[in-house]
Amino acid sequence: MRILFAEDEISLSRAVCAVLKKNNFEVDPVYNGRDALDYITAGEYDGAILDIMMPEMDGISVLKEIRAEGMDIPVIMLTAKGEVDDKVLGLDSGANDYLPKPFDMKELLARLRAMLRTNTAQISSKLNFGNVSLDQTTFEMSTALGSHKLTNKEYQMMEMLISSPRRIFSADTFLEKIWGYESDVDINVVWVYVSYLRKKLTSLGADISIKATRNVGYSLEKNDQSAT
Repeated sequence: MRILFAEDEISLSRAVCAVLKKNNFEVDPVYNGRDALDYITAGEYDGAILDIMMPEMDGISVLKEIRAEGMDIPVIMLTAKGEVDDKVLGLDSGANDYLPKPFDMKELLARLRAMLRTNTAQISSKLNFGNVSLDQTTFEMSTALGSHKLTNKEYQMMEMLISSPRRIFSADTFLEKIWGYESDVDINVVWVYVSYLRKKLTSLGADISIKATRNVGYSLEKNDQSAT
């Protein structure tokens, strides 16, 4: 999943981004409210973490703007410790949750996962299609024959595919969602990761596979409907 993290304290931003990436989130950091608003309105994010006190535009103003535009992206607000009024204002302005500073990284991860599960109406931490299960907590893809722990990019790609089986994703969509729209990686990297996932699905005896539709993109299909 792709997260926007808006925080003007550079050291905190770097620490949080490192933890999020280690836990298989893709994250774009910004350091002021104006950039946060621009990134959210221009990009496709699964969630955002906004500090209230930021230069150029505060987090509450950013939140009000995106809600006014009808965007339902889930948002966690970071507030100064003990600032009850900030918490209330944030929730009243459309925040899904808040977290006071200083915070524990484990709590941030737990709140983020809970918020994203609620937003996507997922009761279980596992996504299933055919005989394949993808665990969103351990990042393992498994069948009755065994399991593989996926790398960061493999997990991001498989999560997209298994969340919307039979939907065709273009290579450009994968690049934007997983590598970021400012990334300069070659588009062929998408094919490379599709190949990695195909091999792991085969080794697990999966009854699903990743189908390539020429000049269109990739989709996850049941084997009796796909041609790999």
